[in-house]
Order: sequence, then structure tokens, then C-alpha cells
Amino acid sequence: MVVRVDLMISLDGFATTTDQTPEAPFGEDWPRLVGAYAATRTFRERVLKDTTGAGTTGVDDEYAKEYFDNVGAEIMGAGMFGLHNFPDDPNWRGWWGDEPPFQVPVFVLTHRPRPSLEMAGGTTFHFINTTPADALQRAVSVASDKDVRVGGGPTVVRDFLKAGLVDRLHVAIAPILLGRGIRLWDDLRGLEAGCTVKAETAPSGTIHLTFQRSPLACDLGDHGLSTDGP
Repeated sequence: MVVRVDLMISLDGFATTTDQTPEAPFGEDWPRLVGAYAATRTFRERVLKDTTGAGTTGVDDEYAKEYFDNVGAEIMGAGMFGLHNFPDDPNWRGWWGDEPPFQVPVFVLTHRPRPSLEMAGGTTFHFINTTPADALQRAVSVASDKDVRVGGGPTVVRDFLKAGLVDRLHVAIAPILLGRGIRLWDDLRGLEAGCTVKAETAPSGTIHLTFQRSPLACDLGDHGLSTDGP
């Protein structure tokens, strides 16, 4: 079991934008940030349900495949689910559609817990108000020895990194400048210490940078976790 992160950021380190509107809830810069990932064959198949074989292959697609591979549970923030946009709407089911691409239990960190939400395709959202360590404990308990992915956004990812709970961090650095938003790297000085670092550049210009704890933490004891249930 590995605790891992896959996140897209700009050259200046931003993983979000600040120009969101009701008509463009992700902001106008969002397509620029995720463009290479969204163009891959894997994304089109897994997220857009496009089975025509359309989409790019190669380096970006290989990382997209890894994103979905061997995940047993997901952790995300309220913003990634979409609760910040509709905090008081009990009928709001997130912006991932009726059949979200996760297909595993998803733990949403929020200050406003609500009943769990079961979706088509195997995804169930659980809304919890707790610490990163406790959220990870709950995710591990249902992951069936598969990986736990901390999906985002950047504030949640940074909290897990600062707590030393992440085994592998992969950032896809898009060749764009955003200039504003939420930065991933703040308060993470020395993150690379004790890690094996790998960089790979795709034809899209995206730099895939991977930090892997060395030696790789393969047992739950490294996180102070147990498998005795949530």
C-alpha cells in the first residue's frame, strides 16, 4: 500500500486559479492547466466515457494510466468535490457527474459533514471533518491493500505532505504561468530530502516530476496506522 499524490501545477507552482464564475466554475485558465492530461486517451476513456480510441498516447498518457491504476480509496478536499460552491444545498451531488471516475470510496474533508453519497460506477463519497492522519486511517481501512490517493486540491495535498503522510508525489508541471491561485510548494522547504527524484518531459511540454520516499514506505507502520477499521 502506497499513499500517493498526482497533481497538475503551473510553472510558478499554482494548482488552482482565481477567476472562477458560475458559468466557468473551474476558471478560464483551468483548460490550460490540465490540457495535456485532458487530451490523453486514458482521460477520454475514463472520465469522458469516450471508447473511440481518440486521444493522445505517449508520456502524458502513461502517467494518466498510473493515476487510475491500483487505487483502493481517495481523499479530497471540499473544493475538489464542489462543496464550496453549494455549501448549503443538500441535493448538490458534486461536479463529477452521475458516474464519477474514481470507482472507489472517496473521503471528502469538510467542516460541514453530510450523509454519504453513493454514485453509479462504484464511487461513494463520505464527508468527514477530521485530521489528515485520521482520514488516511479511514481510507486505508477500506482500500483492500491497494494505494490511497490524496487527490487534492493543493491545500489538502500540502497538509498531507507537511504531516509526512505521502510516499510518492507526482506533479505534472504545465508550461504556463498563472500568477495567482493556491500554490503547492509554500511551507514545504526541504521536501526533497530523503526522496528519489525523477523528471520526465512529454512532447506536450509537460514536465512530470516524481518525488518518492526512499526507501519506499510499503508498510502501514511508517504512517503510524493500523488496519483495525475506520
